[in-house]
Amino acid sequence: MAPEFLPGNRLTLLNSGGDYFPALLAAIDAARVEIYLESYIFANDVVGHAVTAALCRAAERGVQVNVTVDGFGARNFKDDFLPRLSAAGVRAMFYRPEIGRFHIRRHRLRRLHRKLVVVDACVAFIGGINIIDDDNAPDGMRPRLDYAVRLEGPTLRQVHYAVRRMWETVSWANFKRRFRLSPVATPVCTVVGDQETAFLIRDNIRHRNDILHAYLDAIDGAKQQILIANAYFLPGIRFGRALLAAAQRGVRITVLLQGKSDHPLLHYATQALYAMSLAAGIRIFEYEKSFMHAKVAVIDGVWATVGSSNIDPFSLLMAKEANLIVRDRLFAGELEASLRQDIAVGARELLAEELSHLPLHSRLLRWLAYGLVRAMVGIAGYRQRHWGAADTRSEE
Repeated sequence: MAPEFLPGNRLTLLNSGGDYFPALLAAIDAARVEIYLESYIFANDVVGHAVTAALCRAAERGVQVNVTVDGFGARNFKDDFLPRLSAAGVRAMFYRPEIGRFHIRRHRLRRLHRKLVVVDACVAFIGGINIIDDDNAPDGMRPRLDYAVRLEGPTLRQVHYAVRRMWETVSWANFKRRFRLSPVATPVCTVVGDQETAFLIRDNIRHRNDILHAYLDAIDGAKQQILIANAYFLPGIRFGRALLAAAQRGVRITVLLQGKSDHPLLHYATQALYAMSLAAGIRIFEYEKSFMHAKVAVIDGVWATVGSSNIDPFSLLMAKEANLIVRDRLFAGELEASLRQDIAVGARELLAEELSHLPLHSRLLRWLAYGLVRAMVGIAGYRQRHWGAADTRSEE
């Protein structure tokens, strides 16, 4: 479905946990009616306990608090937080709880990867930031770099509907009848600013390709420059062809990727595509200062997106995702300036000469990783028509 852009919004760009969690905790502490929170990870650390305490305080003063976490990403949640939250009156559920060993099957790889919070239907938080402390990472990968947005305005209606719908779906799947009949706060959608936004989700019913198509439309319309920062980047044929076509018509393309990764297999698979990308004129930077988890982009200084969706088959084909699309020069300029600063202080540019001197076994390792990732997608049930063959002309 095409994005429904609505004017009159007010956005605040939040850079990593240092910006995000103070704003989130303040909103939770100000809640009076209801809170919806969705997260893939809910870590047992200082941030996890701070958010839990705020949610408990809200429930104890009569706010209806609804928490949905992923059954795999937050599998610790049941032991670490559920007893305390339940005792305070917080209603919490798991999306696809893991039972026994984790198997590579299509229905098990469909995870709740969204990071969404809606408070009193008047303010929302959208982005890539889980409930986890930025310093909760291995040595050399701290602090985590990520982005989120605080939203007020007419687009809030779309976000509120999405979290409400997710809550109802998960409650039915978990047979939580007592959770279904909940009061609904009326979304506060009055004009509060002048920023134009659209909220997009990815699911397996009506919105299978909404986020992908939004990217493709923006890339196809790019005239000057494309800046993408994405933690897990393994584009398929359509995305690759769009970037290649943009580069061929003179669009300056910069891609910021992880230099330090928590998923080596996907990292090596992405590196298999570096040489072809560089040959097409695409500049590639790896962020080496710490762990980069961002999923953002800016195109032509006016189109921007911040969200949870990576540009890889697991996000674009399987997971539940949510992105905010923005058409506003002020916001896009702020995000671009922040990303340029990230590149300047923490990234290293990859050059074609450097890749050409890699030993043969290193290059073979990267292509083996690429093949294994594609095989995993195939095992999960997504064939060539969904993700594309290994066509070197388009996998840029």
